[in-house]
Amino acid sequence: MNRSNQPDIGRSNGPRAGADFLQLDAAEAPAGGLADWLTDHLRTAISTGHLPVGTRLPATRTLATDLGVSRGVVTEAYQRLTEDGQVAGRGRAGTVVVAAPISTAPPTTNHLGGTPTELNEPGMEIFDQLRDAPARIDLTPGVPDLAAFPRTGWLRAERAVLGDLASAQFGYGDPAGTPALRRAVAAWLAQYRGIAADPDDLIIVAGVAQAIGLVAQVLAERDIHEIAVEDPGSLGSRQHLSSWGMRVPPIPVDDNGLRVDVLRESRARVVMVTPAHHFPTGVVLEGERRRDLIQWAADGGLILEDDYDAEHRYDRPPVPALRAMLGDQVIYVGSVSKLLAPALRIGWMLAPAQYKDELINRKRLADLGNAALPQLTLAQLMESGELERQLRFLRRRHRTRRDAMVNAIHKHLPTATIHGAAAGLHLTITFDNPVDDVELAAAALRSGVKCHPLSWHCQLPHAPGLVLGYAARTPTEITTAIATIAGELHYDRR
Repeated sequence: MNRSNQPDIGRSNGPRAGADFLQLDAAEAPAGGLADWLTDHLRTAISTGHLPVGTRLPATRTLATDLGVSRGVVTEAYQRLTEDGQVAGRGRAGTVVVAAPISTAPPTTNHLGGTPTELNEPGMEIFDQLRDAPARIDLTPGVPDLAAFPRTGWLRAERAVLGDLASAQFGYGDPAGTPALRRAVAAWLAQYRGIAADPDDLIIVAGVAQAIGLVAQVLAERDIHEIAVEDPGSLGSRQHLSSWGMRVPPIPVDDNGLRVDVLRESRARVVMVTPAHHFPTGVVLEGERRRDLIQWAADGGLILEDDYDAEHRYDRPPVPALRAMLGDQVIYVGSVSKLLAPALRIGWMLAPAQYKDELINRKRLADLGNAALPQLTLAQLMESGELERQLRFLRRRHRTRRDAMVNAIHKHLPTATIHGAAAGLHLTITFDNPVDDVELAAAALRSGVKCHPLSWHCQLPHAPGLVLGYAARTPTEITTAIATIAGELHYDRR
């Protein structure tokens, strides 16, 4: 809208007109930029908490009248926030704030060390340091959309649980998990992952990280001190296994998944894989490779299957879990960290019978079992259908953000190759030219954008690249972040 055609806009009877709502004054907007100005003010108010989740925004007609602008200006601003996933139309309830970005302070110094080269060999503390490092836009892979946590549904489920809970159930429970959650998880795995599991065979754990640790301890007792890992592959998982004394020989991953022929040559007895959505490249373990891996396990190998991001898919059909096809040689692990929140620390493990009792004993010694109340609440959430609704909501939301990142990469990083965009909460880009991805990630952080260099997740030589999470950021933030990274590579920001 061109304000030059309305010389009296924002004024009424002499004094400058404005809205009590957020003390907005349209006279402060730049010429021709009313919608941008209003969108920026609303977005800032949401991120700072002045408009917390659940707030009902003024009707478009009402706010337009207060500001002395056309209704189209307000409608445009609301539409942009809707596309960003921060507000939603709720019929007669109006437009409501549904999500707020995590607010972080602007960057001041490089919290990961004095020079970019100090990131070349990240230590055990690297993820804590990166998490604490200030940034305007956080594209850390593996970070879910925490603002989308179903608070209302969780509270409703928790109230239902507390209303029916017997006093005796507030005591110590089964270290393998509450029967209610094990039943709910068994039903979820049957419906979404094709796994027929007896609830009694499930072990509830504090996330995949604890499951990995328990497996490493049990294997060490059996004189197994080596677990082969995918390469590229998760630095965090590799560090966790190493902390329990495991050697982690790398097995290369190509466009078809794990190189099972190299796994055979390595003579490793155990391998950890992410077959449904490989981290970090997003490759799906191809059918022939899958059959080869199953045969390797049938010949005496053991597979530790991390069902990473299995439910978060957008442009491809579901991929069955390895556990669904080979139960006796697969230890299957999963969690709700990406579907709900890591703060819950709830995951599950399904192990062959010969390992079950030892794993439960290790779990008992670790913590006497997960807290029962969150388990029962999650079970209620699953049984009520709320978790399925959350999954469908997140798929739509993540697809929009994924598309924004892909489009931004095509525009600002046209020579980069995109990997793994069909599923998950992140994608990976690689560069054909000799880029120091560690230095690039450090430079991006200094400019306010946080991400992972691909080389962190590689033991073997690999093309340089970046691992970029998109689930927790709005399309506008994602576009800004990619343009910032491109600026560090001296691309023309078109």
